[in-house]
Amino acid sequence: MIIGECRRYLRDNNAIRVSRSLRDIAYKAIYAKEALMKKQEKEPTLEEIAAEIDVDKKLVATALDAIASPMSLYEPVYQDGGDTLYIMDQVSDKKDREDHWVEKLSLKEAMKQLSERESHIIKLRFFEGKTQTEVAEEISISQAQVSRLEKNALKSMKKYLEE
Repeated sequence: MIIGECRRYLRDNNAIRVSRSLRDIAYKAIYAKEALMKKQEKEPTLEEIAAEIDVDKKLVATALDAIASPMSLYEPVYQDGGDTLYIMDQVSDKKDREDHWVEKLSLKEAMKQLSERESHIIKLRFFEGKTQTEVAEEISISQAQVSRLEKNALKSMKKYLEE
């Protein structure tokens, strides 16, 4: 009974609340991994662990992630003299990388070089995904004119960006 109370206290007073069933799957996966390592003498794959405990591999991955201890982004990973490398330095933001926002700025500047009409056509075509026919109907000109204006606008943007 005392051991049960200790386990309950440790389970309920963690920094992150994880359901008991998820925690059970994680512990089963850990035991299965150890057993497979002894049997195969190599690191088992996630698929092998999932097959061993008869649970979907995505659920096993989620369970193992759930019981991992959280770490601070300012946790040192490497220290060489005065240069400390933190976890935060190793995390990348795929959505808003530096080259991405530089491209956005360049594109905005190139768009400023266009006439109001050309800019509107480029926005409709490439930012709203409309066809040349849809753009032509919206601004009351022919599709051929839209094509010509778009081609000239892209040409002048390209020229600006190459300078």
